[in-house]
Amino acid sequence: MTHRFPIKEIAAQSGLSTATVDRVLNDRPNVSTQTKARVAAAVAELEGQEAQLVARGRRMFFDFVLDAPHRFTREVQIAAEHVVGHARPAACRLRFSAQEAMQENDIIAILNRIAKRGSQGVCLKAQDTPRIRAAVDALAMAGIPVVTLVTDIKDTHRIAYVGLDNQIAGRTAAYLVAKSVPKAKGAVLSMRSHDQFFGEAERQSSFQTTLAALCPDMRFVNVSGGKGAHYDTGKVIDAVAGELGDLCAVYSMGGGNAAILGTLRSYDLHPQVYIGHDLDRENRELLGDSKIDFVLHHDLKQDIQNVLQAFLHFHRLVPDLPYQPMSHVQIITPYNMIAFGPAPATSLGGKQSIDRQTM
Repeated sequence: MTHRFPIKEIAAQSGLSTATVDRVLNDRPNVSTQTKARVAAAVAELEGQEAQLVARGRRMFFDFVLDAPHRFTREVQIAAEHVVGHARPAACRLRFSAQEAMQENDIIAILNRIAKRGSQGVCLKAQDTPRIRAAVDALAMAGIPVVTLVTDIKDTHRIAYVGLDNQIAGRTAAYLVAKSVPKAKGAVLSMRSHDQFFGEAERQSSFQTTLAALCPDMRFVNVSGGKGAHYDTGKVIDAVAGELGDLCAVYSMGGGNAAILGTLRSYDLHPQVYIGHDLDRENRELLGDSKIDFVLHHDLKQDIQNVLQAFLHFHRLVPDLPYQPMSHVQIITPYNMIAFGPAPATSLGGKQSIDRQTM
């Protein structure tokens, strides 16, 4: 494997030992395919971030641990590409750990490894469980600040939550449903990707409370599961299809919208209004084809700027915390989608390094 970076830097970027990196670079035997992929991804990330390292200042390593479908983690990485080169006064390097469907043990193992090897900050999108809370607090005890992204982890020593105001998002979705269903009655499918994502719980609670006040004759079918993965999400909808004979609206909080729509169509169910979250590639296509009606979006670039600002403030490199860490809700339709630009085709450094597992 050709490279132009010191082994020590590749080891720091990949989270591996210098001896392991040396074995990979020199093509020695008894090295797993997964380890080789981690080293290759680390080199790709270093190449992608090399330009911004000409900036003067301290080098900072920040870890992004994301329990989310690839379509969302890709958007986070693309947003980071636009932001990281402008961070000042430090030269920031970002390390990504992401999988389509992380289990609690996977996340804890990654956080424990980060605590052991060191980091200047962890940006975390994960389930809100007692064991993950304990792992977050262990990072804080080790002097590693944690910022939660999009979904919070409550009652921990994390230094900030950054991302969408989930309660306002839920209320906005309720308003759109109330204005879009003429008879204001029927079944409303409220779909979460997982029970343990606190942000989705906030969206659902405020959605149901608001819509019940606006349209008391509507009834709710609340389901969760699938974590936004196509096949698993379709199975969840299949299990409740018998309750949806009078379906009038769908509020999808966690993705997997193509699977939801496909399963509903197989039962000849066609909601009058469909609301999703995040302007990722799949939702752009569904919105452009008028298969969904509204997408509730927020500015991920601003989110990443706020994450870095919180870390740099913790390390006393900038004087201020983020001015407004919660993002505004943006309502996207097929007619204003163009204002948010085309679907991005690349990720950080031009490679899909975010897919690597760092287990």
